[in-house]
Amino acid sequence: MSGETRTFLITGVSSGLGRAFARGALAAGHRVIGSVRKPEDGEAFAALAPERAHPLLLDVTDYAAIPDAVVRAEAAAGPIDVLVNNAGYGHEGVLEESSIEDLERQFAANVFGPVAMMKAVLPGMRARRRGHIVNVTSMGGFITLPGISFYCGSKFALEGISEALGKEVAGFGIHVTTLAPGQFRTDWAGRSMDRTPRSIADYDAVMDPIRAGREARSGHQLGDPDKAAQALLALVEAETPPTRLFLGEDALGLVDQKLEAMRAEMAAWDTLSRSTNFTG
Repeated sequence: MSGETRTFLITGVSSGLGRAFARGALAAGHRVIGSVRKPEDGEAFAALAPERAHPLLLDVTDYAAIPDAVVRAEAAAGPIDVLVNNAGYGHEGVLEESSIEDLERQFAANVFGPVAMMKAVLPGMRARRRGHIVNVTSMGGFITLPGISFYCGSKFALEGISEALGKEVAGFGIHVTTLAPGQFRTDWAGRSMDRTPRSIADYDAVMDPIRAGREARSGHQLGDPDKAAQALLALVEAETPPTRLFLGEDALGLVDQKLEAMRAEMAAWDTLSRSTNFTG
């Protein structure tokens, strides 16, 4: 379908990367179904391109509502060619200070909602023998940082689910890619972040500078959301898209560091790793 007009379903188009993705796809002439949680955001989205911007009132954590929402969306805009699971948020808080409820909310938005969206679009894509699912993860789905353990856990989970799903559906002409950004100039680290109140003094030395630094960098990150949108468009045009695509020099640098550390650690423990087979 290279160069053809596509129908995108992008979740979370009212702000951040989701808004940039939607604007970029609309500017390229595509049709975009954009999920929003507020009617006024839907009206603003529809005004971007009245014939091609189709707002969809939906909270991705309302799993039961997703199948019917996808049916309505396709009735309005046509079969979905590209699903972009973008909706989600970041939780900041060391694990010991954070609640199980914090973890449940994080996984509801970042894992269970995207999975429900995939399950809703896959029957149609499979019947048509084509489609592309793009799950927006994070460099935090491969590297980790203290203070965002629940967030990293959710993105690691979505990375694993996506990679396995890609192998399940490859024979049907369906591609699955994780799009893993580094730091981009959005509200992710600002008003959109859920921050657990501090309560254990032992973590002050680790957490206080991290929280202060993240708040100070919010709005000043090097990543340009509009350029991320162009990367998404290039990705869906590719005949053989990658399993994962990291966005940003910071993401690439940190991933390289982790790969080097992993290789060194594996080599150091190689003998013990290989000692567990039956012998004789």
